[in-house]
This record gives sequence, structure tokens and C-alpha cells, in this order.
Amino acid sequence: MSLRPEEWPEVPELTARVARAAAARGAPPLAMRVRDELGALFADAEFAVAFGRRGRRGWSPGRLAMVTVLQMAENLTDRAAVQRVRFDLSWKYCLGLELEDLGFDASVLSEFRTRVVDHGLEERVLDLLVVALKEKGLAKAGGKQRTDSTHVLAAVRELNRLELAGESVRAALEALSAAAPDWVAQALDVGGWNRRYGRRIDAYWRPPGSQAQRDQLALDYGRDAVALLRAVYHPAAPPWLRQLPAVQTLRQITVQNYLITTDNSGAEVVKRREADKDGLPPGSLRLTSPYDLDARYGGKEDLHWTGYKLHISEVCQPPRPKDEAPPQCRQARPPVPNVITHVATTDATVPDVKLVEPVHHALATLGLLPAEHYLDSGYASAELIVGSLATFGIALVTPLLTGTSRQYRENAGYQREAFAIDWDARRATCPQGATSRFWSPARQKGRDVIVVRFDQADCVPCPVRAICTNASRWGRQLTLRPRPLHELIDANHTAQGYQGWQAKYALRAGVEGTIRQAVAVTGSRRARYRGLGKTHLEHVYSAAALNLIRLDAWWNGQPLDHTRTSHLARLDLTLAA
Repeated sequence: MSLRPEEWPEVPELTARVARAAAARGAPPLAMRVRDELGALFADAEFAVAFGRRGRRGWSPGRLAMVTVLQMAENLTDRAAVQRVRFDLSWKYCLGLELEDLGFDASVLSEFRTRVVDHGLEERVLDLLVVALKEKGLAKAGGKQRTDSTHVLAAVRELNRLELAGESVRAALEALSAAAPDWVAQALDVGGWNRRYGRRIDAYWRPPGSQAQRDQLALDYGRDAVALLRAVYHPAAPPWLRQLPAVQTLRQITVQNYLITTDNSGAEVVKRREADKDGLPPGSLRLTSPYDLDARYGGKEDLHWTGYKLHISEVCQPPRPKDEAPPQCRQARPPVPNVITHVATTDATVPDVKLVEPVHHALATLGLLPAEHYLDSGYASAELIVGSLATFGIALVTPLLTGTSRQYRENAGYQREAFAIDWDARRATCPQGATSRFWSPARQKGRDVIVVRFDQADCVPCPVRAICTNASRWGRQLTLRPRPLHELIDANHTAQGYQGWQAKYALRAGVEGTIRQAVAVTGSRRARYRGLGKTHLEHVYSAAALNLIRLDAWWNGQPLDHTRTSHLARLDLTLAA
């Protein structure tokens, strides 16, 4: 498919006249409003690198990007989106199409997404939209922004280790049977393999019974995987079979979950890996499905899922003072809309704290760094608070977690704050008056710390030893951060107790409504596509769609609504007004 970048056509006169006549009453549809306010938002030249210069002329990639954004705004399938292009007046108006234009085939959208991902253009749409809003004064540097994350389920079934082992063999057999049926017929017992892998591996359909039966079935899957891989890698087999993605995936999953050893007699044994004895790969590397190699198994408190994380950053406006707030149940329209400025997608194992610097670098590229960035404790660390202010001039408004020691977990005994620290003398004094004997700088988990330890002779006879420490070989031990970070942490913990800080930090809670909007409107909770690249593309285009929806409401003067307000509570507020 070739591309000759060109300007979007003006809206044809007949299309414009009919569309405006149909929208004469009330506010115009979203697609029409976007074209009138923002014009040809996505230029073809921005996507030129993804298309060749020779070959069949393709549909305008800029307009395909707009179609995809509108598709996300209405949570449509590809076929439904193509139907809108063909029959919806507002979409024809937005795209500048004649009334008789038949649009394009639904497969064009899939090919467009693939080209965009392959050439690293996933974020281009949101960046172009944000830059356009910046030029119109609807987004600017400084001010306040907030970021939060939510879990995203991969577009594959969630498999346990037993199902994963069997389904990986089945996926490889399916790929081999499609690519080289003659070789499969000659090299394998097709009937036997079909009886075991003719239908998908699912514990619901094949309940394995007792633990002994499950263990035996896991070993059977492992032996079959090894046998199939050896057949494919046999010198007589066509070499290109080894390059099939499903075969490579089977090889990786087998290595991650099985060991080949020998017993006392020297016979070969295929053994299932045990986490405590043989070790398993870290979660960031461990495959969870033979069909989506980027999805990972993640957890947060009581929530566990297979898939990804979505991080959303948006502009936020401080609430109006109570004496200026309108009496209605809805908030007044903000001076500028709360624009989503950046989205990031990671696999489910990446901690939130790893995203702060990448988000700031992305916002700096757009010239939209905030003065204050509101984050929850999952994004926070003392190093980031200091580094963000020094590097980007951003003040992180975020609570820092307390310690992880037994005293903090049980909220009892003497916590670190109960000890007096003399930095100049390099010693600590406990509440009972004993002073520390050891002061040792060290590195723990890649961070600089100071280990402070009290002498056992002071701690053993102490009358409050039971609530202070349960160490048997030495006395109480403290782990401190270097002095500047230690003082920053103490100041942060002190500030968190004041109502003024808590009222200021309440602004962060509004991002929960944005996540709810993304889930309810664009279906962001479940990935549409497989792979990190296309899942991120979905999130970027969904964010652009949410921005257009918010802009449409802002242009129409629609005030913001309270989040998590029941119908009964809304009625109560209305009657009170």
C-alpha cells in the first residue's frame, strides 16, 4: 500500500448542507463539532513513514486515525465503524466525504493499526491532539496534573500452569498442521496427538481430579512438548519449521516450566519445575499464554489478573471555594477542560513507581510539564520527590508509605520516629535512653541506607524489649535513609496529618472518575488486541477519544458531574438547591 500525503479535503457542499440540516436542532454531533473546531486534525504526513511510495494507493492514514478515534469514542467494532463511515452523516462531514462515498473495507483498519505499531507511531494521535489544544490555549505547562493506573485484562484466556503447558503444545501442533501438513502426517502419530490435543486445553472440560492426577497430566504435557520439539529440531525436519512463532513459544514455555534430568539408572526424566527447589523465571519474563507473549500475571493487594497496566495522566483544576460553589448538584464548567495529556501501557508486573520519570520526560517533550503532580503512594519514593523537583521543577504531591517493620505493620511498639537521631554524632537514642553502638552506611535493594544497631547488652535487660524488638542475636536495628531523604520523609509524614494537606491532596481522587470513564465508554478494562504494542495503541486512541468527548461537553457548556453519585443522592442535592 502506498501513500501520497495530501491535505484533507474540504467538507463537500452537499454533505455539509445535509448534515447541518439534520443537526439543526440542539447541539451538533461529536464528529461534526470536532471537524468545525479542530479542522483536519491528523495530517497524512505524520504517518508517511509507515507507508511505501510504490504500490496500490491506500486510504488516507490521517482520516483512518480519525475513524479509529471515533470508533473508540463509541466503542465500536471495525465492521461497525466502517458502517458509520458509509452511512453516518456526521462521520462523512468530519472526514470530508461525499454522500455517495462507500468508504473502505473493514480489514483496512487492522492493516492501519499494524503499520502504526510496526513503525512506533502509537502515540502520534494523542500528541497531535494535545499540541492542537495547546495552540488553542486549552492546555499549557504549569498548573496541576494527576496520574493513576488500572489493570487491563489481556485478550486471551487466563491459564493456570497445567493449562498453559497443554495449550502450548496444542498451539504448536495447530501451527505445524497448517504450515506443513505433509510433514506432520509423516513424523507424528496424528490420531494419538489429536485425541490428546484435538480440542482446547481447559480444566472446565477436562477436570484433572486429584492432585496426583494433575501432577501426572503435567508430566504428560511436558513429555509431549519435549517429543514434539525434538521432532521439529530433528536434522531430517525442514529447518524453517523451527522458526514458526508457535514452535518458538512452545520451546520457551517448556524451558520455563520443565527440566530434563536423569534418574539413578541414567534414564532421562522430564521433571516439572518447582518454585522452591528448581526456581521459576521472574514474573516479568514468565509467559502466561501461548497467544499473547507480552501479557503477564500481576497482582495488587487482593486483585490478580493476566494482562497489562494502563497509566493515565490528565490536567486537573483545583475545586472552587465553598463560598463560590454553585448550589446545584453539578459542578460549574471549568475554565479549561481536564485534558488527558499522556497514557502509558506496561505489562502487569511493572510497579507504578517506574513510570514517574518516563511520564515526566514525555510531558517535557510536549512542553506540558505541570508545576504540581498528584500521585498515590504506589508512585512515590523520596528519591523521586527530590529528583522530579531538581530535574523537571515538578513538586510531587503524594503520600509516602511508612516503614515495613513489624512495629509499623502491627502499629504497636516503638516505631522509627520514636528514636532521636543525632546525625553529627552518628548515633541514635532509643526512648529508654540507650544509645546505638553501630552506624554503618550500606546498600539495600539498590538504595543508599544507614544501618543503626543497638548493643545486645542494652536491649536484653530492657523492660520494654518485647514491644521493641524480637531479635535474638543483637539489639534493636534501624534502617535510615541518608539525612536529606530522611528529613524529607519525616516532613512528608508530618504534613500528611494536617487537614490542609489532605484537602489539597483530595484533588488526586478525580482521576478515578477518568479511569471509570475510560472503562465504561471505551472498554479499556479488556484489551481489544493481543500484544503490548497494539494494546498501547488502543489506550492512546481511547485517550484521544475521551479528550474529544470532554471537549464536546466543554464546548456545549455542559458542567462537570460528581463521580460516584447515586440517583437518590442526586435527587437530594437537587431538592436542597
